[in-house]
Amino acid sequence: MNLPEKHRIRAAFSRAASTYDAAAVLQREVCRALLDVLTNPGGGDCMPADILDAGCGTGYGARLLAGRWPTARLVAADFAAAMAKKTAATTAACVADIEALPFGNTSFDLWWSSLTVQWCDPQRVFAEAARVLRPQGRLALSTLGPATYAELRRAFAGIDHHRHTLDFSEPAPLVMAAEAAGFGDVQIVRRSITLHYPDLKALLGAVKAIGANALGAGRRNGMMGKAAWQALSAAYDAQRVGEGLPASYDVILLTAKR
Repeated sequence: MNLPEKHRIRAAFSRAASTYDAAAVLQREVCRALLDVLTNPGGGDCMPADILDAGCGTGYGARLLAGRWPTARLVAADFAAAMAKKTAATTAACVADIEALPFGNTSFDLWWSSLTVQWCDPQRVFAEAARVLRPQGRLALSTLGPATYAELRRAFAGIDHHRHTLDFSEPAPLVMAAEAAGFGDVQIVRRSITLHYPDLKALLGAVKAIGANALGAGRRNGMMGKAAWQALSAAYDAQRVGEGLPASYDVILLTAKR
């Protein structure tokens, strides 16, 4: 990721710190799912003494981890200062880029990151995770796969050719990046989660409220015209179900061992 793009994404998440918690329904559900996968009977023993929450947001995941392992030393990091500041109210937190962590080698037993790696270079992320983990340390991350926002992409297909969602990765490249960094016993669990919204404005507002509207190269510059907005709304509304307008999330849960 180039530096200007990283600065823009950081700014978007910093602006969203005050609205994030009210809108982060998916983020909380995914954190709970990741913890379940990490601690399920088939997931192996996991009794970390030192835990890193890499890309902590406002701290929901850190609080889950503290509840599961109350005696562990827990450190949280986020590259958006406003997010890290909110987490710091309940957990030791710092401002840091998970592609270049400010921690020494073999500092942690568990490296955790929920819905962050899609904004990063996975190879750098896994390399840093491997560096700061102790031998036999555990890695647990969640991210989103390419079926995410399928309904939104279908609605935009007849409107323009701009980029409207991130280019989410299939699991295979993530597994390859993890193994290249020295991880073994890489396990993938894939789940589909669908949220529903009363209308398109509410859906896009929820995306903006968590800071996830920064898309990088190929995005539309400027506001959408009235006619295009009406066409988009109509195309999305054609996919409406009883619960409202669907927004699908292709959730990838990855665990591994150092």
